[in-house]
Amino acid sequence: MSAHVPAAKPAIDLSRLRYILATDCGSTTTKAILIEKVGDSWRQTQRAEAPTTVEEPFADVTIGVSNALTEIGELAGRRFIADDGTILRRRNADDPEGCDIYISTSSAGGGLQMVVAGVVAQMTAASAKRAALGAGAIVMDTIASNDKRKPFERIQRIRELRPDMVLISGGTDGGNVQQVVQIAEQIAPAKPRPRFGGEYELPVIFAGNKEAAPQVEAIFGGKGEKGFDLSVVENLRPTLEEENLGPARDRIHDVFLEHVMAHAPGYDRLIAWSDAAIMPTPGAVGDILQRIAERDRLNAVCVDIGGATTDVFSVFGGTFNRTVSANLGMSYSISNVCAEAGMQNVLRWVHVAMDERELRNRVKNKMIRPTTIPQTAEALVFEQAVAREALRLAYAQHKEFATTLKGVQQQRTVGDLFAQSGSGQSIVDDMRLDLLVASGGVLSHAPKMEETAAMLVDSFEPQGFTQLAKDSIFMMPHLGVLASVHPEAAMEVFERDCLVRLGWSIAAKGEGKFGKRCFAYRVSGAVTASGELTCGDVALVRVGPEQEVEVVVEPASGFDLGNGPGKSVTRRLKGGTVGLLFDARGRPLALPENEADRRALVARWAKAWGVLA
Repeated sequence: MSAHVPAAKPAIDLSRLRYILATDCGSTTTKAILIEKVGDSWRQTQRAEAPTTVEEPFADVTIGVSNALTEIGELAGRRFIADDGTILRRRNADDPEGCDIYISTSSAGGGLQMVVAGVVAQMTAASAKRAALGAGAIVMDTIASNDKRKPFERIQRIRELRPDMVLISGGTDGGNVQQVVQIAEQIAPAKPRPRFGGEYELPVIFAGNKEAAPQVEAIFGGKGEKGFDLSVVENLRPTLEEENLGPARDRIHDVFLEHVMAHAPGYDRLIAWSDAAIMPTPGAVGDILQRIAERDRLNAVCVDIGGATTDVFSVFGGTFNRTVSANLGMSYSISNVCAEAGMQNVLRWVHVAMDERELRNRVKNKMIRPTTIPQTAEALVFEQAVAREALRLAYAQHKEFATTLKGVQQQRTVGDLFAQSGSGQSIVDDMRLDLLVASGGVLSHAPKMEETAAMLVDSFEPQGFTQLAKDSIFMMPHLGVLASVHPEAAMEVFERDCLVRLGWSIAAKGEGKFGKRCFAYRVSGAVTASGELTCGDVALVRVGPEQEVEVVVEPASGFDLGNGPGKSVTRRLKGGTVGLLFDARGRPLALPENEADRRALVARWAKAWGVLA
């Protein structure tokens, strides 16, 4: 084992906890929250942030952490940071200063960056990518025997990338050994240079055919002999029909803490301060989403849209997937969003006339000054239009990745042979989606809750009944790591302070001509309303977060709201800060070609949903 293995943390007595400090060390900002026991309940009471200090001139991540926790202490009227910059601990129940435990997540320094490899790109390499993404990594490249590159090109690419670790998969247990060994033989000579320090031994995790493990160990020369630190875990694909991601994901988390974090500036001190293993930020978000989905038996999707990337997390039928759309973001990557989507697709969400040349200048300015926020109503409309396209593209990429296992034989009809390419089918089913959660600046900090709800519905196009929510202050990473220590407290704070329930999207699947009947609805209980929508219409019924209603929808033939085409659906629902968004625009959503008609229609939708006054 590496010399950087942290000492085991002592067991935590949950019964004596009252003050919990949590930080998320991001690339630019370190965000801190205080979670307190208030009576018999756990609540998030204070929040603060400070610039992250992992880069020069500070090169010590704990300085930014201390600054954020000092601000938390000032807000709470309780001292948490000692004069030497370390975290104060509560000595007894009456101690007026200090916390009980401190925990953290991190994506500073670019987060966890990995290269994954497998024999077949669509099978074992895809499973390796799922394992890495699920553990919170950014996958820099996927190496495979059939990736159409020559061996020397793969070696050169690995040498250029400088990953934090490499995950190798390939072959089912007892299957072909030679091809797995060939992949390892291409990675070893590359000897990727580490990001952190000359003494850093590059961690390599082998999760392939167990019969190939002895030869792979021989190739990497054992620990320390050739600059590698090899770990062997259970096969990711022991059989074609089975995917076993858990052991590889667990080992990635361990290696992240033992190697990557230990070599990053100041992280050895942060590890010593923390009362639980530091987790990659996306891994922590994925953990809390999986816990919620399992507890409430939900199919859930969470999106986090940032300046450079958009992360999409999903849990369908208990299967977790995460994707990183590395060039879809709202500042550093905004130009790429406009290029990939096309400016016409962005402008289809805009209800006022805009000069395209001026907009392109605005996009370039946003890339130069990524921290600027819209100063006018028109700039906000444009930014939210870009966000819709970034979210749409990221969700499409996620659906392509979150598939059933490729290579598994399935019974198919003759018609299916023409309809399917033989690859895995997406497990993401918009009609079965129960909960859609938004986070990231453009969604979480939109001036109106109605704007967040409208962006979600327009970009994800949910079908049937889907609850909409947002992470109030991007607290999910903190709660993900807290759940590893105190699950009850994490879930309680998630419900009370993290999740803002916006309401419900009630949308018909199907296509029809504008003006033709789509569905009728009746709302009864705490709120009473009814109406009939034609194709292209939307409506909003205000139902508060604590108000319970019965909703009956009766679709026209050809439209489906969850029970099949033309069949009525009855649901009992609690509302939200926005209410019930009835959507008869059809799926897939289509807008008029004529510019004047399109603008008028977009404006009508915005008014109906309370986005425009």
